[in-house]
Amino acid sequence: MSYWEFLAQNAPRYLDGTLVTIAQFFLSATLAILLALTAGLMKLSRNVAVRWTAGIYIEIFRGTSLLIQLYWIFFVLPLFGLTLDKFYAGFVAVGLNLGAYGAELVRGGIQSVPKGQWEAAYAISMSPAKRMYRIILPQALLNMLPPWGNLMIELLKATALVSLISVTDLMFEAKQINGSTFLSAQAFGTALIIYYIFARLIVTPFMRWLERVMARKLGRA
Repeated sequence: MSYWEFLAQNAPRYLDGTLVTIAQFFLSATLAILLALTAGLMKLSRNVAVRWTAGIYIEIFRGTSLLIQLYWIFFVLPLFGLTLDKFYAGFVAVGLNLGAYGAELVRGGIQSVPKGQWEAAYAISMSPAKRMYRIILPQALLNMLPPWGNLMIELLKATALVSLISVTDLMFEAKQINGSTFLSAQAFGTALIIYYIFARLIVTPFMRWLERVMARKLGRA
C-alpha cells in the first residue's frame, strides 16, 4: 500500500482526531490562561494566605507529572465522588498543569515592568485595580508573549496524553490505525506532520502576530 492510498483510506479518522485535538487545545489554553493570570496575580498579593494558596497550586502542578495528574483526575477523583467525562478530564488536566507554568510567566512579566511605571500610576492616584489593568498588565503582556508562545506549543504537545484515557484525539486515532494496519511509519508519521503543521502554521504565527499588535499599541513597533 502506497502512502497516498493509506492516507485516502484513513483521512476521515485523522480528520476526526484532529478536530478533537483542536478542541482540547483551545479549551486547555483558555483554562491555562485564566488560571495563570489568577495565580500569577495572587503570587504578588500582600496577603500571605493568598500567596500561599497560589504557591501550593503552582508547586503541586509544576512538581508532579502531567500523566499522573491526568490519571488522578480521571481515575481517582471518582473515588471521592467527583466524576468527569474523559473529554473534560483531558483538557482540565492539561489546563491545570500548563496554567501553573504560566502563572510564573505572569508573575515574572508583571515584575519586569519598570518601577517608574508603578510610581507614575500611583502619582496620578490610580486605584490598584485600575493601575494594574491600564498600566502594568499591557506592558507585562508584551514581555510575557514570547515565552507564552513556547508554552502554547508545549500545551499542544501535552494534549497527546489525553489519548491514554481514551479521548479520541489525533494520537488516539493514530494508535488505532497503527494497531489495525501495522504501518507504524505511516500512522505516526501522519500524526507528526499534522501536529507540526498546527504548531508551525497556526500557533506560532498567531503568537507572533499578537506580539506585533501589542508592540504597536505600546509604541514599541
